Amino acid sequence: MAVADESRDRFQLHRLAVELATRELTSPTREGEIELDVAERNLPVYVPLAHDNHFLSAQEFNVEEFLLSRAYTSLPDLRTELRDYLATLKEELVRLINDDYEAFISLSTDLRGEGERLENLQKPLGDLKSQVLEARRSLQLMQDAIEAKLNRRSALREQKAFLHLLLKISESVTRLESLLLIASPDDEDNGISEMQMIPRPDEADDRTRGNRAKHLARVAAEYTQLLYHASRAPNSAFVNESQWRIDRIKSTLSSDLDHLFATTIKSLVSGKEQGKENRATDAERTKWLADVTECFRTYDVLYLWRDAEELLRRELVSDFVKKTIHPGALASPHSPILPHTPFPPRARSPALPLTASYPPRTPYTPFTAFASKQNPFEFSLQAQANAPLAHILDDRDDALAALYNTVLRFVDRDLRRIMEAAERVCVKSGSRTQQGDAGSEHGFEIMANVVWAEIGRAIMDELGGIVFAAGRPDDFRKHHETTQAFVRSLEFLAPSVHSVEVMRAHPTFAAFERRWQLPVYFQLRWKEIVTKLEESLSTTRLERVSGKSVTPFVTFQAAAVWEAIGTCWSAQVYIPELNHRFWKFTLQLLSRYKTWLDSSLPPFEPPPKVAAAVAAEKLGSATGSPASLSRAGTPNPPAEAASAEAVAADETLLLQFSTAIIDINVLEAETWRLWREELSMMLPEPRADDDAKPEDALKQSLSSVTALVPPLSGQIIAILSRRACDALLSMRSIPSQFRAMSSNRMPTEASYFVSLIFRPVKSFFGIDPADGPGSVMKKEFLQAYAEGVFEIVAQRYIYYLSAMKKTEESLRRLKKGKKSTFSLFGSSAKDDDGRADEEKIRMQMVLDVEAFGKDAVSLGVDVHKSDTYKQLQDMAGASSPDNE
Repeated sequence: MAVADESRDRFQLHRLAVELATRELTSPTREGEIELDVAERNLPVYVPLAHDNHFLSAQEFNVEEFLLSRAYTSLPDLRTELRDYLATLKEELVRLINDDYEAFISLSTDLRGEGERLENLQKPLGDLKSQVLEARRSLQLMQDAIEAKLNRRSALREQKAFLHLLLKISESVTRLESLLLIASPDDEDNGISEMQMIPRPDEADDRTRGNRAKHLARVAAEYTQLLYHASRAPNSAFVNESQWRIDRIKSTLSSDLDHLFATTIKSLVSGKEQGKENRATDAERTKWLADVTECFRTYDVLYLWRDAEELLRRELVSDFVKKTIHPGALASPHSPILPHTPFPPRARSPALPLTASYPPRTPYTPFTAFASKQNPFEFSLQAQANAPLAHILDDRDDALAALYNTVLRFVDRDLRRIMEAAERVCVKSGSRTQQGDAGSEHGFEIMANVVWAEIGRAIMDELGGIVFAAGRPDDFRKHHETTQAFVRSLEFLAPSVHSVEVMRAHPTFAAFERRWQLPVYFQLRWKEIVTKLEESLSTTRLERVSGKSVTPFVTFQAAAVWEAIGTCWSAQVYIPELNHRFWKFTLQLLSRYKTWLDSSLPPFEPPPKVAAAVAAEKLGSATGSPASLSRAGTPNPPAEAASAEAVAADETLLLQFSTAIIDINVLEAETWRLWREELSMMLPEPRADDDAKPEDALKQSLSSVTALVPPLSGQIIAILSRRACDALLSMRSIPSQFRAMSSNRMPTEASYFVSLIFRPVKSFFGIDPADGPGSVMKKEFLQAYAEGVFEIVAQRYIYYLSAMKKTEESLRRLKKGKKSTFSLFGSSAKDDDGRADEEKIRMQMVLDVEAFGKDAVSLGVDVHKSDTYKQLQDMAGASSPDNE
């Protein structure tokens, strides 16, 4: 049967219908899609009203939605449909009542006697409720009593802990007063004064000397614990009454610590104990350095970093600065302060010292990083035994450098070890990692707050009128360079990178940097350079000069422009902080030279369009310049050779044009060399989002100057071509010469004028024994100029040759006319002589063209690529039509 169905359903329509129905049933509906949307997509189908209609089974019947769902049904039909559905409901209700009639009847009989049973159950519930409430009240009273007792115990426990805390505070205060030898209130009441408790200096025990630092460290730890306990008892009457004792402990501890620290650093710096004449041993110095470190730890525990810095400033730095940095310090001789070092004295290395003026070109860059925390001074001594001290400046003939060296030696000798000890304490305790108050920093900053704050302020106050005086540019630059080298050397003695950063962020450092009137210095240098340059550019004529003063340039003006550019970046003028100003000034100098060239060059001769395009193409392929730039072309055929005055004028123009080209090329080459060797390293790196790069700006400025080279070359080619074409005037006499000759010998040599065609080019480039104006340009422009002249002369050659052939053709026709009219004996012999003369003329033309090409090849011209020369060869070798 199935086989029969399949044979009837050849197209498998039944299977397709089943798959379509399955796909519709299993396809998921889109989120938020309602049945109304499905109905809208399907064709209207009559669905009778039933109990499963969701509009009829909804809790609130919505008339509008129901009517919209039956929109395809008219109102009379809808009314009929509703009436039929109402009748169906009534029939089902009657059928339901009839089916469950027995259950309705037995419902009332089954509920008889249930009321009495419910009343009996309700009677004991009242007693049970009263018992439960009574038990709840009893439990609540017990709970309240327990909570009250627990609260009293908690309060007693807190009071006990608070009393223990007060006892600890009292014991700590008493213990600290005992450790610091302070008289307690009980002792004062008993008549024992504080002075009686403090032992006399000659009766002091070992705490006052060897163990004093450790003793104060223990007192500081105890005092820190006391402060912690006091902070846990705020608003306590006992703490408030004992606060004056705590303050007295703090002041006494700070005083004792300051006294010990001051005594120790004085002994450490002087190298001997106070009151003794003998020098201390190495063991004693090591002990003093350990005491200083312990004092730093105590200061760090007490958060008294600024007190330690103030004591160092007052006891060591301030007195030294007052004695060293004063208004007459640069005029007084300086006595060297040798640093304490375990190395034996040695001779200075003959190597050049590290100064602000060496090397002469490349300026210094700020030193802002350290490789390690090892002392760089000792490391340099260990690394290179014969190297000079890295942080000492060259003080030969420089009083300011000698003063700075005195300061550097003082810092290295007296403060370096102290700063390193403080740095180690901060690193170990991690005090810098703590968050301080606004505007304050944790930890010791001796380099910034003590050394630089005192030295920088003294330089600004005492030597500011000399060091920062911008009115004398040479002295100002020297002072600035020496001071910057001093600052870098001082940073080299810093114990860490963090110390250098804090020093550079110090207000004194910012004020120190603002004192440098760098814009004023630049204006003075700008005026100095511009005044000298404008004196040279006041002459608006291109005149060549010789001598080493202008080499490799050939004019004073170009040499002056290059000298001005070099002066901007020389070691005697350049300051790194002004690099953007000097860079802008360099671009302005190039623009000024372009303006001077425009006003100094003679007016250009306008070239013809066709010849200019050919010449420009040749020059562009040789020099790399665009072929669209104008070039000189072939002038109109002159009636006769140029006069002596015209030749002299052309010589002057050639000299001026070649002079400008030589200076432009030299200026471009020297500027790019300066950029590669120095400027690219001296200027800061451009930002990634900055489109304007210094190299692009320099390229644009130089291109405005080098843009004059193609038109100048065009003018030179025009003049050389005009003078070369003058030699072609002699070729017009070749036919008459051969007709006047009685010899029947064929020509074997080129005409004399061919060797004269390229003589102007050779004279210009100095190929002849005489030195020409373009001798310096021969390597770069000889081939390009020769190709340009060759192309123009070839065109002129074609013009002359075509004119000569037309003339010969006219004469030949005239002779033929006479021959037909007057026929004489022997006319055939004369015709043979005429053909022989024409053959000689043609041969002479071929020889001349070949010699012309060979002469061009000797100048580097590739004649085989020239279509004009091929046309010239074809025209010279072509015979007369009558001879064929």
